[in-house]
Amino acid sequence: MSQDGIELDTSLGYLLKEASSALRSAMEAVLRPLGMTITHYSCLELLAQRPGLSNSDLARGAFVTRQSMNVLLQALERDGFVSRPEQAPVGKALPTRLTPRGREHLAQATAAVRSVEVRMLSGLTADQQREALVVLRSMIRSLRDDER
Repeated sequence: MSQDGIELDTSLGYLLKEASSALRSAMEAVLRPLGMTITHYSCLELLAQRPGLSNSDLARGAFVTRQSMNVLLQALERDGFVSRPEQAPVGKALPTRLTPRGREHLAQATAAVRSVEVRMLSGLTADQQREALVVLRSMIRSLRDDER
């Protein structure tokens, strides 16, 4: 037992963090050859699912600062993966959309990321995978409810 009484190999919080770290490393490894980061991929995926999101919405969804997302969006726009209007149609937010090139880039990345997820879940039965989703959603909900 550790000094504070928690065994790390049985601490669910620690194991979740370790799983998250392993998942991130595996995703980075498959995205790197595509010239992408996880944040880059997350941004494109969010835009595919919800076209027109603002910089702030994308930053929240990708778990980065607005400043970091703005830098990424400028690079994605320069490289032809996204488009944004010159002026905001309403307020200050510039709605961002994927370009055809961005959709192609995303399709490659999605296949790569999906291969990581398949590998991660390969030791689980279909029932265990469904149960894992239920358990993880419950944990997230419980922690978010406590924040309010």
